[in-house]
Amino acid sequence: MAKKVLVLGEVRDGELRNVSYEAIAAAKEISEGGEIVGVVCGDSVNDIAGNMIHYGADRVLVLEDENLKTYTCDAYTQALMQVIDAESPEGIVFGHTALGKDLSPRLAAKLQSGLVSDITGIENTGGNLVYTRPIYSGKAFEKKIITDGVMFVTIRPNNISALEKDENRTGDVSKVDVTIKDLRTIVKEIVRKTTDGVDLSEAKIIVAGGRGVKSEDGFEPLKELADVLGAAVGASRGACDADYCDYSLQIGQTGKVVTPDLYIACGISGAIQHLAGMSNSKIIVAINKDPEANIFNVADYGIVGDLFDVVPKLTEEFKKVLV
Repeated sequence: MAKKVLVLGEVRDGELRNVSYEAIAAAKEISEGGEIVGVVCGDSVNDIAGNMIHYGADRVLVLEDENLKTYTCDAYTQALMQVIDAESPEGIVFGHTALGKDLSPRLAAKLQSGLVSDITGIENTGGNLVYTRPIYSGKAFEKKIITDGVMFVTIRPNNISALEKDENRTGDVSKVDVTIKDLRTIVKEIVRKTTDGVDLSEAKIIVAGGRGVKSEDGFEPLKELADVLGAAVGASRGACDADYCDYSLQIGQTGKVVTPDLYIACGISGAIQHLAGMSNSKIIVAINKDPEANIFNVADYGIVGDLFDVVPKLTEEFKKVLV
């Protein structure tokens, strides 16, 4: 049965995040031929809203308000509840990001609806939409269905491919007035601790370092390799705890969960907490001096050697091919 599905387009630094386009592809599967309605919230976002049309949305609603310039759960909940009341969708799709993980359960609880979070696949089985999601730190997967109410779904970045961009595709982009009042949370200042360059949670290639990098300067060879590959730099908790880098780079059970096409682990032993954050990467390359390191048990390719010898050589070889 065709369904109307809303997709929240997440804005960062004046651009829609890639996971927003992946969410449209997921919504296409959920809608079963129904209407896909994009929703973009912010202060000056009308110019970028049309990108959702190019990636498969049928129309886009733009919610512009100074209270939506910076995300707060309170303001976004008020705004989206008004859209949900007006549109009466059968489903709503979010990215499984900090914003999506915060906002989706709030809305689902208000509507007393089911929420399936962190999904990596969608299929139609026996007339039911079945959602696949990892459990037990990625060691197993479970399949879930939502039997009643509005379907709330968050999708893990880099797992559901976005549709091909079609700049000739057209659709209505309209502004919607929303009323936001009595806010309990007001953001007065934002202090960014994220690094420059590629967004770690959406990166297709990640070069990550562990305690084996030995120091803050030890990350420099990794950064050089990442620059050549157009990759993001990540880290294990051990490297963060040792003050070699900021915790914004942490990958693992208590950090970011990533699923890049290529994950290069440098000087990372492979503790289970770290594997929980990256073991579903499509290709894993491990570089470690210890041939018995646990990281080799999940790696597709392993290089036994000193990362300070291996990484610069990889950088030079990639430069010959890519630069």
